Amino acid sequence: MRLLIQRVTQARCHIAGEVFSEIGKGLVVLVGVGCDETQEDIDWLAKKLVQMRIFDDSEGVMNLSVQDVEGQVMVVSQFTLHTMTKKGNRPSWIKAAPEAISKPLYEQFVAKVEELLGKSVATGSFGADMQIELTNDGPVTIWIDSKNRE
Repeated sequence: MRLLIQRVTQARCHIAGEVFSEIGKGLVVLVGVGCDETQEDIDWLAKKLVQMRIFDDSEGVMNLSVQDVEGQVMVVSQFTLHTMTKKGNRPSWIKAAPEAISKPLYEQFVAKVEELLGKSVATGSFGADMQIELTNDGPVTIWIDSKNRE
C-alpha cells in the first residue's frame, strides 16, 4: 500500500462539479492499494500517518502530528500510485489491485485512521472522476510504501 501525504492549509474534493468533501488545516492522503496488501500494511500506515510529526511547533520545527494540531484528514483512493513506467512510455497499472480487492482495503484504511484520530475523515468517492483542489503547506509532500519501510 502506498501513501502520498500532503500537508495542506485547505483542500476540497469535487465530483461532477460539486464539492463532495473538504477540510481545513491537515493532511490530504492519496492511497494506492496493491495486489498483496494485508491488515498489517493498513495498521502500520495508519499509525505512521496519524503520528508523523510534520507540523511546526512554536519554534518553527516540524515536531507535531496531525493529532497534536487537531488537524483534519482527507483520504482519497488513487490506483495510479502503483504505476509502472520501466518499459516504454505508456504507464502500466498491473500492480494496482482490482476494485474487488482495493475498495474494501481502502475502506479499512479509512476506518483505521478514523479510529486512531478519534474523529471522522473526509474522503473521495472510490472509483469516481474527482478533482482535488488543495493548498500544499510548505510545501510538504511525503511518500510512504508499506513494502519499503525506510
